[in-house]
Amino acid sequence: MTSASLVGAQTLQTLCSFNDGPYPTATLTLGNDGNFYGTTEGGGSSGDGTVFNVTTNGVLTTLVSFVGTNGESPQAGLTLGNDGNFYGTTGEGGSSGDGTVFKVTTNGVLTTLVSFGFTNGAAPTAALTLGSDGNFYGTTEGGGITNSTFSFGMGTVFKVTTNGVLTTLVSFAGTNGASPSAALTLGSDGNFYGTTSAGGNINLNGDSGDGTVFKVTTNGVLTTLVSFGFTNGAAPTAALTLGNDGNFYGTTRGGGNDDPTVNGDSGDGTVFKVTTNGTLTTLVIFAGTNGEVPLAALTLGNDGNFYGTTEGGGNNINLNVNGGYGDGTVFKVTTNGTLTTLVSFAYTNGAEPWTTLTLGSDGNFYGTTEGGGITFTFSLGMGTVFRLLLTPVVQPTLTLQFLSGYPLLSLYGTLGDTYTVQYTTNLAAPNWTPLLIVPNLSLNPFQMIDPGGVDQPMRFYRAVQQ
Repeated sequence: MTSASLVGAQTLQTLCSFNDGPYPTATLTLGNDGNFYGTTEGGGSSGDGTVFNVTTNGVLTTLVSFVGTNGESPQAGLTLGNDGNFYGTTGEGGSSGDGTVFKVTTNGVLTTLVSFGFTNGAAPTAALTLGSDGNFYGTTEGGGITNSTFSFGMGTVFKVTTNGVLTTLVSFAGTNGASPSAALTLGSDGNFYGTTSAGGNINLNGDSGDGTVFKVTTNGVLTTLVSFGFTNGAAPTAALTLGNDGNFYGTTRGGGNDDPTVNGDSGDGTVFKVTTNGTLTTLVIFAGTNGEVPLAALTLGNDGNFYGTTEGGGNNINLNVNGGYGDGTVFKVTTNGTLTTLVSFAYTNGAEPWTTLTLGSDGNFYGTTEGGGITFTFSLGMGTVFRLLLTPVVQPTLTLQFLSGYPLLSLYGTLGDTYTVQYTTNLAAPNWTPLLIVPNLSLNPFQMIDPGGVDQPMRFYRAVQQ
């Protein structure tokens, strides 16, 4: 017996194309009702963005249209609270124009909980993270401390209660990071882990720095774990993902390669692993055709691998389309850095996915693209919602019959995979002995005769996927 895993063939389905509320740049969130909820940066009655829900068969409903005073330009996904409501942020709007924290019910009743005022943060572009204490934790890209390098402020880490009491935990100061644009990730130790897209070792790549990985306690004690240095990645804009091994996995939007013929001199981005004590391992360096500029966090699949998106690159790079940038990809990456491109977007089925994939209750992945799809009056398209169907591996099955007294085994499995057929003579205390290795299964079923013949003792058989 072997367990099924999410690999193999996959099919991309476009569930809907936006024509009102364009530019979905945020991750979808699975609700308790089985529908997905999300935001768009623009569109709606005032052009200031929306909150929507979408069913698994593509029925789209706009729940909220932002109008500036209650928020504007939401760029982050929603977070499901313990009360069944959703909580989120807008990058602009509110009473001071510096962004908001809001609560929204599943039927679209919006409550503004916080209006930022620069000194306590500005431009929250990341989703909130629900802490074990029932409060929400988040980041703002700007606000807080300012200096000549970061006149907009260097960003903050904050805590907010469900009734809107805001506490600023950290104001970044450049050398310990700047401009956090990603959500925090709750570690198994009760601390939060995150990234900043700038700051750190500020002399390595100009004055702004290449970004950091940090740890922060619930009372605001900040520890810088990694300062990126371009060749190992630059400008991480996505949240970290906790792996089954206790390490964190993430992406950087730039760095890695610095070939000026590929995406200028900013690099195509990386996938990395980092331990809780700050040991960084670069797993993947993107190179254009396998994707470039990953803006989103990785999603841990049921098979223990990570799945993600890149905004550009892929097999459909065309110098005459989208500036030769490519329309983006969906990829799978193992914990040791083996990358498989699952989808190369081709504009009509979506373009430039900014967002983290969401694992649905059906075992498939759901996501959005910022452009592409039906264009209407927008030449670049207004974005899509898609579903990625992943064909599970077929569990290997052996059948036994006899041919002129000889045991005839028929192996059914996943084409292309390798199996070992084994036998034992005692199921009570089995000692499995290899009988045959079947490399790269090419027939279903694959048939073989046990060479032991007709006079052998009783045997039990099994197939094991390699």
